[in-house]
Amino acid sequence: MGGVTQMTERSPMLPPERTRTLALASAFLRGVAAAGLGLGSLAVLVTVLWISSPYPDSGPGGALRAAAAVWLLAHGAELVRPDTLSGVPAPVGVVPLLLVAGPVWLAHRAARDAAEPEEGRRRPSQAGAFCAVTAGYLLVAAGAAAYARDGSLRVVPDTLAFPVALVVAGAAAAGVWTAAGRPFGPLPSWSPLVLQEAVARTLFRDRAEAACRAAAVGAAVLVGGGALLVAVALGRNAAAAQDSFLALSGDWSGRLAVLLLAVSLVPNAAVWGAAYGLGPGFALGTGATATPLGLTGTPAVPQFPLLAAAPDQGPATPLNWAALAVPAAAALALAWCVVRRAAPADAPRAQAWSPRETVLVTGLAALGCGAGTALLTAVAGGPLGSGALAAFGPVWWLAGPAALAWTVGIGVPAALLLRLWRLRERGWAWRRDVGAPEEAAHTGGAEADEDVRKGGDGNGADADPVPEEAEEGPEETGKPRRWWAPWRTDEPRESTVPENQAEAAAGGPAPVGGAPEDDPGFEPYDFLPTDPWHEKETREARWASLKQGSGGLMADFPARVPAAPRFEETQATPAGEKPADGRDGATP
Repeated sequence: MGGVTQMTERSPMLPPERTRTLALASAFLRGVAAAGLGLGSLAVLVTVLWISSPYPDSGPGGALRAAAAVWLLAHGAELVRPDTLSGVPAPVGVVPLLLVAGPVWLAHRAARDAAEPEEGRRRPSQAGAFCAVTAGYLLVAAGAAAYARDGSLRVVPDTLAFPVALVVAGAAAAGVWTAAGRPFGPLPSWSPLVLQEAVARTLFRDRAEAACRAAAVGAAVLVGGGALLVAVALGRNAAAAQDSFLALSGDWSGRLAVLLLAVSLVPNAAVWGAAYGLGPGFALGTGATATPLGLTGTPAVPQFPLLAAAPDQGPATPLNWAALAVPAAAALALAWCVVRRAAPADAPRAQAWSPRETVLVTGLAALGCGAGTALLTAVAGGPLGSGALAAFGPVWWLAGPAALAWTVGIGVPAALLLRLWRLRERGWAWRRDVGAPEEAAHTGGAEADEDVRKGGDGNGADADPVPEEAEEGPEETGKPRRWWAPWRTDEPRESTVPENQAEAAAGGPAPVGGAPEDDPGFEPYDFLPTDPWHEKETREARWASLKQGSGGLMADFPARVPAAPRFEETQATPAGEKPADGRDGATP
């Protein structure tokens, strides 16, 4: 039988440079696959609608180019429609927010899978996974933009860098952060030292996390309230919305396309409703603005089902003023989210945040809510033409500060009031600090002990007289159980130590550290014996006491020192000598 070489026993290991290259290539392919999956899904949907249309305007190439342009629009790119009646290219800048969820989720998932470790494979670094996934995704985006250049909807090249690349990079960074466990820090080395030191503190991280959560809750309540406003308005104008839907197309494939477009724009309508409730409202063209105070100007509203929810011209009614309850509810929700962390229901008053910390965290949460509102309103609106529709939707630089003003003006006072309310108990009593129950226990315990020593039951009542023998004899009262001394009980027990031993123990050494024994806060160590328990005189006195109490049943011989273990005797006795008691050593 021939010898087995090392090459046949195990496979040769790849060098680190090659494994790192393979990991980066895998991450790059993940980015390409994520972009291709999103683009392919939208292309299939557009192709199905084109096939089902009885009067297609162009061939399959035109449908695929339109799908590529709409896919880039979902990333924030601005499109241009060159074929118009006036001959002037019309921009299309309104991004359907529902379409944004798909590409962002795919890029996030690709980066997360690339950064997570796998068995038997070397994973790339976080920066390497981020760059590889982003590069692969943007490569497909650049190809889609080049392919859609000759279609009915063209991509503005400047928008490929911002915001398309920014959206992809943000989603990939979020995926890498998720794979790392969503840590809050540490910051990069190039960041300011003050920020690095602040993030390193646990207290700062807790407060920042609470502010971020409260900001997200406030923005969610604001958008949810806007969606409720849109639903109520559509319910009141259901007939106009139905007429608009039926007038846009006469065949079922066209109506299906209009329905899908309306569904994809529902989040946009919710953001518009939130901006309406905040006060700045939204623009219905360059010369009209809808606010809770009324619709001013002449609106240039295209025929679309969701736009039937726009308010009518004229002064506002109390029903329009009711929209102001939406930002108020968002501010209260933000304040409640902060107070839940500032003053937990099961925590004592000493562990609650101070009023200054509560105000600071609420202000930071309001700032985050305002920034999120500004971002959503900037994406939800945009131009739909070059004339009257050049301004369409809410204005972000008005909606963001309005959200900040609402949440600060209502959220900060509400947070302080809620904090005071949660720090109160039943009966309008302030919640006590951590040390208050202990002080009350010490005071009540001292009074009860004094009452017991006087012959009472601890509640002020006199107890039955006790025999004289019990008064004369030594008595030792048990202490409450401790986790380090579970054998101690609350019940009193009689002492079996003789009188002379008790006197000797009473005259023993003073407590360590010079603490007085009558101090209620002083508690000696239970595991350190203070009496000579194992001395010869003490054992003999203990034996005599037991013999006297047994009534003559015990044998009359003195107590002996227990023999040491055999292995100790063997070690202590030199070789060739017998132990002191005359016995042989331990048997082997």
